[in-house]
Amino acid sequence: MESAFMADMAGRLGRLGLEVQRFDFPYMQLRVETGRKRPPDRLPVLLEYFSGLVAKQPNDGLPLWLAGKSMGGRIASMLVAEGVAKEAWVLGYPFHPRGKPEALRTEHLQQPKGRIDIFQGTRDPMGNQSEVGGYSLGTDVHLHWLEDGDHDLKPRQRSGFTQASHLDAVIKVLEARVSATA
Repeated sequence: MESAFMADMAGRLGRLGLEVQRFDFPYMQLRVETGRKRPPDRLPVLLEYFSGLVAKQPNDGLPLWLAGKSMGGRIASMLVAEGVAKEAWVLGYPFHPRGKPEALRTEHLQQPKGRIDIFQGTRDPMGNQSEVGGYSLGTDVHLHWLEDGDHDLKPRQRSGFTQASHLDAVIKVLEARVSATA
């Protein structure tokens, strides 16, 4: 949660007037405590942890949007697919593990119970534009392509784009989403 990317996005979302709560999954908390790299927890643990955080949110009638980067976005999208929340914003979805395009992570994206906006770099090694174009995704899954972006939405310098300009584009879309639900 302390990465420069997450801090930047939290600030950008905050400037939209949103209350942002960042967190680390338990395995990342252990990494911070011990200084030792650990693999991610199993999917059920990640889902339970994130849904537990959602359950602790006040029922104040305000909209609740889930968001995440990569695996965090995958878990957020799965919770929306299950109906735990109505909308997820995903930054760099891992459609498949690196180098394993046959191991798709798309089943829950075929008929989610809410809206999922995925912001994806066109050259993301975990799901580039040509690969993802052939996937069967539900009508509530909205793909937003960021030209020449990688998994961190970062383009190559020669592309003429910057990661900051891509994040500006993300915020423009999210600002419209927030306005549409206000």
